[in-house]
Amino acid sequence: MSQRTKYIVSIAIFIAVLVIDQIIKVNVKTGMFLGERIEITSWFSLVFVENNGMAFGWELWGGKLFLTLFRVVAVSVIGWFIYKEIKRNRPFGYIVCLSLIMAGAAGNIIDCLFYGLIFNTPPYPGVAQFVPFGDGYGDFLYGKVVDMFYFPLIEWDMPDKSFLPYAGEHCVFFSPIFNFADAAISVGIVALILFYYKILNELNK
Repeated sequence: MSQRTKYIVSIAIFIAVLVIDQIIKVNVKTGMFLGERIEITSWFSLVFVENNGMAFGWELWGGKLFLTLFRVVAVSVIGWFIYKEIKRNRPFGYIVCLSLIMAGAAGNIIDCLFYGLIFNTPPYPGVAQFVPFGDGYGDFLYGKVVDMFYFPLIEWDMPDKSFLPYAGEHCVFFSPIFNFADAAISVGIVALILFYYKILNELNK
């Protein structure tokens, strides 16, 4: 496959992930109240939450501003790296994986940059609406990331025995709530590890 085709595919993946991610997020934010849960199946629900953290709601040391700037720098570095790897004629699938990671990171950047400027935060159980630019709930760089996918694949109650971890608590296997951008990052990383570990090892040398 030619370098030109790889560039085009990489850009197409980037745009497609961004568009799909933002369509889902905007529809959730303007169609559900914060904390609302819509059960699709026993193991899959839509749950509207917002966070200041990294993928899956994890937090990063340094605060919101540091996190947003870190994301911007990271996406720029990944974009430059993809350009270099295409020039080195790396495999097509490897480029796809990197493009998914870059697009996923960029998808969450959009939330951080603009959502605080264009959305309000009505009191429960109100649903957010678009507002004039700059009249939203936060400043530039301080928007919250919208998450919605929840897969409680297995749930159980721990026996009420004090010597057991989480004794008497309701436990859920895979409890993080995430978005389409997070999924793109995860798929890209897992595929890199599974199928392109030789290239990763080469880069570490």
